[in-house]
Amino acid sequence: MNTTINSSLTTTTIPMLARAILKPESVVSLNESKFVLEAVKENLRIDGRKLYDFRTLKISFEEEITGNVEVKLGETRVIASVKAEIVEPFPDRPTEGFFNFNVEFSPMADPNFESNRITESAIEVGRVIERGLRESRAIDSEALCIIASEKVWSVRCDIHIVDNNGNLIDCASIAVITALLHFRRESVSVNGSQLTVHPISEKESVPLSVHHVPVCVTFGFFGEGNTMVVDPILKEELILDGKMTITLNSHREICAIQKAGGTAVSQELVMQCIRIAAVKVEEISEKIQTAIKSDADKRARLRS
Repeated sequence: MNTTINSSLTTTTIPMLARAILKPESVVSLNESKFVLEAVKENLRIDGRKLYDFRTLKISFEEEITGNVEVKLGETRVIASVKAEIVEPFPDRPTEGFFNFNVEFSPMADPNFESNRITESAIEVGRVIERGLRESRAIDSEALCIIASEKVWSVRCDIHIVDNNGNLIDCASIAVITALLHFRRESVSVNGSQLTVHPISEKESVPLSVHHVPVCVTFGFFGEGNTMVVDPILKEELILDGKMTITLNSHREICAIQKAGGTAVSQELVMQCIRIAAVKVEEISEKIQTAIKSDADKRARLRS
């Protein structure tokens, strides 16, 4: 059974949902914890990476439709799916379309993802990604307007957590923005009050208006913030002293920063994290654009 978390959850619902019972798979032994910490002190990690290295990123697309993306960050796997439909706008915002955000956690991805037993960190995934997109105005909601006060596009992005081996936020962030860039909606034409939706076979589909590409980069802190790692895996997350997620775009503009509890972090360390994140975001953005272009070329060859 899948558990769905809508991004509109209020803060009062978090305590009720954050009653997760840790499974044996989600407990790190004292020996494992000591090994991880000793490795970090030697600038190494248990999966062979250096402290500031990301895991291997793989992006793939569904062949028949646009907006369906699978992202693998090491052994963490997320699928994002974007759909759009025509609806009526809110009366107080007659020229703005909608962008709805939904996250689904399945017990197959992690034993802790159970019905009515969702951790606060699971809710955090949806919150952080939505903040980076919505508050930075990455999506042009007014471009979704068809007829003011009558018809607008409502875009829905569903995120499915398939495998969890840590750092769900970054993996889901990459999946969401890639799906939005890859998605194409039907073309529409307006003649007076008559609205016509053209099928793809009749008229070329239209991409969403995306102003910039926000990407999340998560840092984990050990030893009261004295040592940090990028892209923590699950075993690292379970023994971290703190965690911080920085959302930037390829222009090095900060879209959001999330630091929920944990050890205190100095201003100098935050600035260091921002500099590291800026480099990582440029690399990830380039991989996203390369993957989308490669898929577009493949589709063009199939059409011809």
